[in-house]
Amino acid sequence: MLPEDGTKGEYMRRHSFEHDGLVFSFLDAGGDGRPVLALHGHWMGGSDFTGLAADLGPEWRLIALDQRGFGETDHNAPHNIPTYISDVIALLDHLSIDRPVPVLGHSFGGIVAYHLAAARPERVSALIIEDIGVTIDDDSSALVENWGGIFRLREDLEDRLGPRLSPYLQNSIRRIADGWTLAFEPAEFLLSEQATNGDHRDVWRQSRYPALVVSGSESRICDAAELRAMAECRANTSFIQLGAGHSVHIDAPVEFARHLRDFLDRSCP
Repeated sequence: MLPEDGTKGEYMRRHSFEHDGLVFSFLDAGGDGRPVLALHGHWMGGSDFTGLAADLGPEWRLIALDQRGFGETDHNAPHNIPTYISDVIALLDHLSIDRPVPVLGHSFGGIVAYHLAAARPERVSALIIEDIGVTIDDDSSALVENWGGIFRLREDLEDRLGPRLSPYLQNSIRRIADGWTLAFEPAEFLLSEQATNGDHRDVWRQSRYPALVVSGSESRICDAAELRAMAECRANTSFIQLGAGHSVHIDAPVEFARHLRDFLDRSCP
């Protein structure tokens, strides 16, 4: 259920833990519901899932990690897929969650999710991969090169992000003493982007439990045909497309939550 004032943003509480010499931050809906782990995309953070947590509760307890270098988790850390996997396992261990859990991964988080499923199958019960494929060759350096630093006004930073991306990055804008900045370092993000580029098809096919691939019909990041083929090449996998851009859970929150709940109820009874 929602808080008494009805605000979704207060449905999750923020917590922290230490791992690998870093302080990690995460949001947890709490309660007695079955846990679902959510992993955000590049530039974003766990706070982008607060609305979804309210829509899934109380039957499902959404836990959203700020991955290393993003959100309120420490920056300036090594970036590679094994460390991302170890971060997730550390969070589950911190929460004493030893039973397999469904994992929702958006974009970058989806890559981490299917690598986690292949490397540690005993910790995952189902996968939801949101608008990310298995052959990645991204280079965003030209796009983000002017995003760093501190901006005197919030509007100055929003103008720098541009009208297409600024709405999606609202939760990643931070107020500091001298002005406004992003909750990630563009240069560090580029290290993460490089770490996740590559051909992940073999990794994707290694796991066997239920999976749902979600495509945004207006996405500028992923080709729907590739995502459909990704679902078709793996057993026990379904595909849906919703009227949305790359961040499907933000653009189509009601439909996304309904399909996710149906999948979870069906796949993790």
